[in-house]
Amino acid sequence: MLWLFGQLGPYKRQVTFAMLALIVGAMSWLVLGQGVKYVVDQGFVANNAQRLNQLVLVVIGIGLVGSFATYFRFYYMIWLGERVSADIRQNVYSHLLTLSPSFFAATRTGEVISRFTSDTTVLQSVVGMGLSMALRAIVTFIGSLILMMLTSHMLTLYVLIAVPVVLFPIRIFGAKVRVYARNSQDRVADVGAYIDESLHEIQTVQAYTHEQIDKQRFFSRIDGVMEAARKRIQFRALMIASIMGISLLAITLVAWLGAQLVLNSELTAGELTAFMFYAVMAGGSVATISEVIGEIQKAAGASERLMELLQTDSTVQTQAEPILISSKVRGELKLEQVSFYYPTVDETPVLTELNLSINAGERIALVGPSGAGKSTLFQLLLRFYDVQQGQITLDSLPIAQLDINQLRQQFALVSQESVIFACSVFDNIAYGRPNASKDDVIAAAKAARADEFVSEFSEGYETQLGERGVRLSGGQKQRIAIARAILADRPILLLDEATSALDAANEVKVKLALDELMKDKTTIIIAHRLSTVINADRIVVMDKGKIIAIGTHQELVQSNSLYRELAELQLIS
Repeated sequence: MLWLFGQLGPYKRQVTFAMLALIVGAMSWLVLGQGVKYVVDQGFVANNAQRLNQLVLVVIGIGLVGSFATYFRFYYMIWLGERVSADIRQNVYSHLLTLSPSFFAATRTGEVISRFTSDTTVLQSVVGMGLSMALRAIVTFIGSLILMMLTSHMLTLYVLIAVPVVLFPIRIFGAKVRVYARNSQDRVADVGAYIDESLHEIQTVQAYTHEQIDKQRFFSRIDGVMEAARKRIQFRALMIASIMGISLLAITLVAWLGAQLVLNSELTAGELTAFMFYAVMAGGSVATISEVIGEIQKAAGASERLMELLQTDSTVQTQAEPILISSKVRGELKLEQVSFYYPTVDETPVLTELNLSINAGERIALVGPSGAGKSTLFQLLLRFYDVQQGQITLDSLPIAQLDINQLRQQFALVSQESVIFACSVFDNIAYGRPNASKDDVIAAAKAARADEFVSEFSEGYETQLGERGVRLSGGQKQRIAIARAILADRPILLLDEATSALDAANEVKVKLALDELMKDKTTIIIAHRLSTVINADRIVVMDKGKIIAIGTHQELVQSNSLYRELAELQLIS
């Protein structure tokens, strides 16, 4: 809870306003009891009707002050709850973008998202309502105890007459609150969907070093939530203030009616005073404190879950003083005695004492059965994981000593299962280079043979593709992903059989584009088709985490039985 309330630190001015409003509001209700006392002593007892009417106006004035103070207390406390919740979401999301895929392999994305939604909502409620209610109830309860002297029968019948009037602001402002609450929830749902997508595709986000851009897009959505929440808070504050003001006015009028009964000797002044103040305020304060204690207990658990996320360190870290790449990367890669196992599974080696040198501009094809370690090699090159033994170098520089962002900016990745985001065609292609012009994006799409189907869409490059690219076929998704890599124009290409989802006609077109793309670039291809490996400079045959043969297609057909078998099966695995 100290951590939670520590989040209020940057908003000292708003906290001060809220506390002042709280104190003024609570004191006005307590002073109201003194006003009642003077009404009794100087109006009832003295039988002075003129003085009585004057004091009734004073009491109404005190009540209005309390109502205004309640509005500001309610507004600022609810705003603080929303703001703290938004800050926590921003901090947690920014931190999650830095975590390695090993965290997401061990943690369900849905569980993480629930912490963004349900847990932060609990904290928002405690800061916005619970804290305010608790402080007000404590001040009121203490004041009630000090001022409480006598009790009396309550004039319940008179109070019930005011109920229909109290329902009026609920009907007027409540309708507005419902509209803005719906809008606010829709925006929160949009935030949740964005979180789910970006974290689900975290490898693509990190491979293209898109963390800062995703962070800014997420922040803009959070600002939209805050704007929707501001209007909802405003009308809710008006509703609460109006209800309290009308209630106070009603009680005051009931008291005035009771005063008439006192003047007529039908009630005693003590009975009226007790009804006006002590019994209601003391009992209500105790009930409020009891309710808030339960909310604080829920908030403590929610805070703990969120702190867990914030305190989780990435298993892949940039060194304090990383080696910076100062010149253009040639693309020479070398693996020396590399052994690796996934830390989230067990210590069974996925790669064992791997040695491989890849020259700058060379095309290497990786072939082998499923589980041979081909995809793992891609993940190690991008430093999604660190090796347990050996080292990988880029242009003779150990990648473990390079800045992670700089390292990943040397690679363009095209996965076998193309990643399409729920945005426009333009934004999907520009993901590879966010500052690219429209002409650059169109040129990349043409090179990937994607322009021919994009131009048929009614909205062209502004066409929204839907979640996971539901509006595209498998081949179209693949060509969008290839266009993204072409636009990125990075010195090293990692292609996980980039033509696997294409039919024969489209495959020929895209291969021409890939041939152009691969010129003067180091290219590593996970190959599943014979037509892919034939054009490689060298073929690396892998099995059970080891390299068992390296050579050209003709050499391996003659010298390696596993490769010969894979070739006969068209290398499909």
